[in-house]
Order: sequence, then C-alpha cells, then structure tokens
Amino acid sequence: MTSRRNFLRNAALLAASAGAPSIAMKAAGLSAGSSSDAQAPADSNARFKNTYVKNVFVTENEFRNARPSITPSPGFDMAREILPVPFWEGNPVAAEMYWKAWEIAFRNIKDPAPASGFISSYLDTAYNGNIFMWDSAFITMFARYGSRAYPFQKTLDNFYAKQHPDGFICREIWGDSGEDCFHRYDPTSTGPNIIPWSEIEYYHHFGDLDRIHKIFPVLVAYYQWLRLNRTWQDGSYWSSGWGTGMDNQPRVHKNYNPIFSHGHMTWLDTCLQQLFIGKILVDFGFYTERWQEIEDIEDETKFLKKFIKEKLWDPKTSFFYDKYADGSRGNFMGIGAFWALWTDILEKQELDSFVKHLVNKDTFSRPHPVASMPANHEKYQSDGRYWQGGVWAPTNYMIISGLRFKGYHDVAFDIAGRHYKKVAEVFRKTGTFWEYYSPETPDQGFLARPDFVGWTGLVPVSVLFEGIFGIKAAVTSKTLNWDVHLTDAHGIDKYPFGKDNLLNLKCNARKNAGHKPLIEIQSDTELTLNYSWKGGKDSMKIVPGINQNF
Repeated sequence: MTSRRNFLRNAALLAASAGAPSIAMKAAGLSAGSSSDAQAPADSNARFKNTYVKNVFVTENEFRNARPSITPSPGFDMAREILPVPFWEGNPVAAEMYWKAWEIAFRNIKDPAPASGFISSYLDTAYNGNIFMWDSAFITMFARYGSRAYPFQKTLDNFYAKQHPDGFICREIWGDSGEDCFHRYDPTSTGPNIIPWSEIEYYHHFGDLDRIHKIFPVLVAYYQWLRLNRTWQDGSYWSSGWGTGMDNQPRVHKNYNPIFSHGHMTWLDTCLQQLFIGKILVDFGFYTERWQEIEDIEDETKFLKKFIKEKLWDPKTSFFYDKYADGSRGNFMGIGAFWALWTDILEKQELDSFVKHLVNKDTFSRPHPVASMPANHEKYQSDGRYWQGGVWAPTNYMIISGLRFKGYHDVAFDIAGRHYKKVAEVFRKTGTFWEYYSPETPDQGFLARPDFVGWTGLVPVSVLFEGIFGIKAAVTSKTLNWDVHLTDAHGIDKYPFGKDNLLNLKCNARKNAGHKPLIEIQSDTELTLNYSWKGGKDSMKIVPGINQNF
C-alpha cells in the first residue's frame, strides 16, 4: 500500500513542479526531512555551526541525560487481567473493539533502538517506525487508562530527552537513529504543541505531582522556543501543513506549497493551541509554585485571546479563520478552528453560534462526523483524501472533549455516538481500526493504514468511556463526574482512580433519558460522585465498599 507520506509527497511534487522547482526537488526527497539533514539535540553538531541561544529551563531537563529505562511489555493476555473492563448492555461489539484495541496496542510497544538515544520503552505511532509528537500526545490520551498495566505516559519522555539546548523539540524523530527528521528552522519541523494537554489529563487522573515538577521546565522551554521562532511581527503564530499535522488542507494561497510552506500566514489552530497550552503551563506553574517564572506566558495568553478575537473571528459567519500576509482574513473553514472550544475567547451567545457549525449537515456534520473540512468546499473529497474531509480520531476527540468542557453535553454525546457507530461498522467489516475514515460511507479513508492503534485507539477506549458513558475522573479534587446519557445498562470495572485506587462503576438501565439514573459504585477510597442526566443532577459521597443511590 502506498504510504501517506509518499501520497502527499507525490501530490506536492505535482502541485509544485510547474512554478516552484525548488519545492518540487524537496518533495522528491532532497529536503531537510531526510536523515542526512537531521539535527541532533546535542549542544554541537559536526555538520552545522552551533547557533544555539541556550534556554535556561533546558538546563533543568532531567530527561536529556537520563539513562534508558526499559520496561518489557507484559503482553496482552497478562495486561487484560489488569485493564479496566467496560460493559454496555446490548452492544457486544463495544467489548470486541475495546479488547482488540488493547491487543494491538500491546503488540506495538517498542523498546528503544540501541543507537536511538531514547530513554524509555514506548507505544509506537503505528505509522513508519518513527515517533511523532502529536500522534504520541493523543495516543497517551487513551493509553493512560492502561497505566496500571504499563507506563504508557513515558512514551512522551523520549521527546523530552531529545530537546535541544534552545528548547526546540522535533515533531518527528527517526526510530532507529533517534535523530530529528527535520532541521529546527525548517517550517515543517515541529508542532502541534499539545503534549501539555496529555500531561494535565494524566495529572488530573493520577495526581502525579512529581511528574509535573519534572516536565515543567521542558514544556516551558519548548513553548518559549515557539514564541521566539514561530511568530510574526504582530505576535501571531505561523506553521505549515506538516507542522499542524493536517497535511493537505487548502489553506495557503496557490503560489505556496500547502504542505511545506508557512505561506506568510497567521495559522489559526497554532494560535489557539498556544493560548490553550499557555494556560496549562500557568496551571503547572501554580502546582509547582513556579508561576512567577512564567509571567511572560500568562501575559501572552491575554494577548492571544485579544488578537484571535479581533483578527481571526468573523461574527458574520460565527467562525474563526487564518489571516493572510496582507492582513485579510481567509475564508477556509477547517476543523482546526474547534481548538477554540478549549479557550475562553467567545461569549456564550457567540459560542452557541460557533457550535452550530458542528451540527450543520452541509458542512461538518456528515454521515460520519466530524469532517475535517466542510462538505460544501470545492476541494472536499467523499473518501476523505486525508484532511480534505477525512474523519480523524484525534480531532474528533478534541471536539467531543471540548464540547463537554464547555457544557455542550448533548452535542458531544451525539457526535461521540455517531462517530463510534461508524468506526464500529468498519470494524465489523474489516476486523480492525484505521488511520482515518470516510466522512460519507462506513469505510476507511483513502490509503488509510490498518491496525492503527495509534491514535485511533481513542475511539474504543476514551470516546467510549468519556464521550458515550460520560465518565471522567478528577483525582486531584477527589471527584468522579458521570454525565449519563445512555439508557442501556453500562459501566466499567477496575476503573483506575489515582495511582492505587480502583472503582467498579455501574449504571442500571432506564426507561428513558429523563429518569434519574440508578448508580452503584464499589470503591476502595473516598470521593465525591457528581452525576447528571437529562433534566437533573445530583451528587453522592462515596466511601470504601459498595455505594448505591437507590
């Protein structure tokens, strides 16, 4: 099967050959993406002059000099005895998908190659043998549920170990040599900056403050590198097709390459992510009592909020757009705009209008939601064609979780259920999970890779637990939130709550969504259950033993 990289590279070659021969040469394999041009994270490199302006936070990065920590996989059969066990009455495919995802995941655990310089065993991206920054961030978003069976969060430690003296971290690193796939000043070299989101979710679920202390300087240094090297004169951020992870969307003007070039453009999703991540880092600063050291980041979040609202938000269409070099706003509606769900840019009425785009059948709400670009765009492809309409587990998870974060539980449940159902249909036909999916039919996307766990593990695990069951732990506040939408009996046994505690969770079947759910929780610790349903909400003190609200 032709790989995604070859497909996109060939597409770029064809698009560029007429007017930009230098870009065409890069697309043919002569770019900084080859191993011969990789920039190692050492303080000096024999092939390049040393141009590093060192970042003081990098001097605290313990991962750069750490010795490798090899954690053999226990194997799926042994892990299955430890993993959470979901049940959904009347839906046997849910259990089939769930266990198949973990089976593939444990098969994809890798030890560091001897010459790689990686410091931890990791869950592979399942793509080409390399590790990818944004894939790994989303992979750990579902893998955290298996943390009692295997330390999946350490997958991210390999990126931290490869940080450069100035704070840079490459978005793709060769799995065999451990070298960067791109020079740090290549427009495609890094991003998206979302690893801190995975880390704060892990912290809220397991309360591991020691890890926050260790990763704080690493993530601050990387954020600062992006601000120094990925902003325009007006303070807005730029990226590229590869840098955003959404390779082939038609965002830049036609005289620029859509995959490799920044297009002299302000990139909406990158600005939104920096606002979102900046606030997470400020939270980390408070947790570690180091917030005074990053007041500059807090100041930038205020600037970005104002800039995005004034320059990238269009009140007439209730949507966010990129900005071109001449100051004009673009008109491309992309899925990256929904990173705004994780910010406080919009007022409630504006947010309501923005969210309506997700239920518009002419644009994003296709038979398999959410299409990565609107169906009424001339470049939209019914087979997905990667990011020209394709449905992707990571961006859907971002949207579902963002809607829940903002209180749009009904919309989140609807999207989660429809997305899950289509993935299940393809699973029944093929027996596996795919890199991405068609927005129009119950099929995998064009040239999608199979056994993609990989980030598609989000669907049978995190989307099931959080988006459909509505269960989310907040260990740091000793609470469990359960937003009950299903009327079928459902729940999870051996649900991890912090490092050491387990919960058995069960919600009984109901006649309709308006009936108060009857919940039973077996716990070995004290916590507060906050639960809600259509038309009501309540809370219950949970103590060790069996707890019931009936």
